[in-house]
Amino acid sequence: MFLTYLQQSYPALWANLNLQRQDVLEAPIDFVILESVVTFLAGEITGNSSHVDRVWTFLPPLYTAYFTFLPLLSWAPPDLKTAGVSNRALLMLATQYRKFQRRNSSEEDYRWALLRDHIPSVLYKLFNLGFIAFTQHVLLFAQGLPAYAATLQPRAAPTTTDQVLFALGVVTVLIQFTADNQQWAYQNFKRGNKLEKPWPFADCNWTELDAKRGFVAEGLWSVSRHPNFLCEQLFWFWTSLYPILGEPSHSGTLSTTPISYYPRWPKSFNPRELLTHPDVTPFWPLASALSIAILFAASTAFTEYVTSGKYVAYAFYQERVGMFSPITTLAKKFWLGVTGRLATVDAVVWKDEKKRE
Repeated sequence: MFLTYLQQSYPALWANLNLQRQDVLEAPIDFVILESVVTFLAGEITGNSSHVDRVWTFLPPLYTAYFTFLPLLSWAPPDLKTAGVSNRALLMLATQYRKFQRRNSSEEDYRWALLRDHIPSVLYKLFNLGFIAFTQHVLLFAQGLPAYAATLQPRAAPTTTDQVLFALGVVTVLIQFTADNQQWAYQNFKRGNKLEKPWPFADCNWTELDAKRGFVAEGLWSVSRHPNFLCEQLFWFWTSLYPILGEPSHSGTLSTTPISYYPRWPKSFNPRELLTHPDVTPFWPLASALSIAILFAASTAFTEYVTSGKYVAYAFYQERVGMFSPITTLAKKFWLGVTGRLATVDAVVWKDEKKRE
């Protein structure tokens, strides 16, 4: 609907954009717009702005499934129907199955409530519409685009690279599950609710000293301040590499130069020549992973700003453990050891001597 309106109302712009196969993108883009409107209205009506969070693990597999099974749909282009479903796209979809099963909370993200209380109501409504509702849904849609790129590629049996990326995806999801559940188990312990059957490796034998600290710093959280966020970013990076490391999308079975199916810059923009250059264009699936990484970097910075104001020991935790990468944690540990502050920082973060390295 949106693309049809754009094509009919702005034919000159449509010609410059060079968007082909608009019927393929029509349904998911209309769905993004619908979801954005529904999410915004739901947030305004209920006073809870976390409705996107509840579908965060559901929508990327949905978009990936759409592009994976696109050749089976009645509106698919003839050459895609002939080629059939891509094995590479199927592998990408299979790794997302476990992500779909992650736990989602019905509570509102405390950051939205905090932001709502500190800015004018009109500004928050604009933020809710522009970022929370619309931008996040666009980013979730973007996570399905690597599957679209894989669908446009020549059909072949899964390569060794595909199998390695699949294994990395599965391992990453399992680690993310463990990190999420370690945090979940810690929060329950802090509130006095010990879980009867925690996820394997989720129970880190917390003590009352750990509970008084206020935030989890054991298990995977001892080598990364946000191991779950790290895994989320890595997962979409592995996913974006499937089509990039696969066969070039402009050769092989699909010989009608599918590279021209991708959106291009208007001719009046200088970057168009760069982005459509055959040596650059195949890397466009990375845009989905990079967009998620930017979102998490900004979101995590805000989260830590709030957390550091609540817990005295968090500044020491930041000094001792890297935000995402365990390699940064090793570097921080080395530097604290060189400067003679390692024992002091460790004593503040891990008051239980048995938990200090």
